[in-house]
Amino acid sequence: MILEEEAHDLATPSGTMRTYVYRPAGAEQKRFPAIVLFSEIFQRTSPIGRIAAMLAGHGFVVAVPEIFHELEPAGTVLSYDKAGADAGNRHKTEKTASAYDADSRAVIDHLVSRQDCDGTVFSMGVCIGGHLAFRAAFDVRVLASACFYATDIHTGSLGLGGDDSLARAHEITGKLMMVWGRQDPHIPEEGRKKIRARVDEVGVDLAWYEFDAQHAFLRDEGPRYDPALALISYRMVLDWFGATAVIPKET
Repeated sequence: MILEEEAHDLATPSGTMRTYVYRPAGAEQKRFPAIVLFSEIFQRTSPIGRIAAMLAGHGFVVAVPEIFHELEPAGTVLSYDKAGADAGNRHKTEKTASAYDADSRAVIDHLVSRQDCDGTVFSMGVCIGGHLAFRAAFDVRVLASACFYATDIHTGSLGLGGDDSLARAHEITGKLMMVWGRQDPHIPEEGRKKIRARVDEVGVDLAWYEFDAQHAFLRDEGPRYDPALALISYRMVLDWFGATAVIPKET
């Protein structure tokens, strides 16, 4: 599919949030399922844009919100270096978990209101975005989620004052995929076991995968990228969402 890209400034309780939408060209002629794609701490980098384009090219409307819109000017992309990582790690604790949730609702509200969306909504994310995709699943409109190496769930440390993500896991009504790298120092084995025990306890419809990989193995820039595992992962995600999505309908 040939793609189109748009930018929308969405209203949230904490300010305007720039959100980038990738969709099949001519999407107004059909209705497609939608994905909220949550980024790493660096916001919409080139690798995140390529993930969004890949998903959209398989027949989805994909929205990428700027997760630190209150803290950086619209359009800001943090660099993949120490300065960028320091800024992103600082920002992730400078807004509350409830503010992240409000952002998620704003994006979902936008997607379900679109003429080119069929009302089916999924969430996906990497790193902090994996955690945000997990929390997005608390919204009953999210039918399936794919969370890659989601940080801070096991420590309850997302946002100002921490988060209640594990405590609220019972609110997930859709399907949940969680994917990890065993060599990821950010989510050690004991952390993964804690998360698995909780989602099993509450009976989430779960797919769980662990690869011999490092953190950020999907990111196609830098030394930790694993192209073979990335290809496997994208196929899993497309199958996971495709098994839930409806067939696009003519308007």
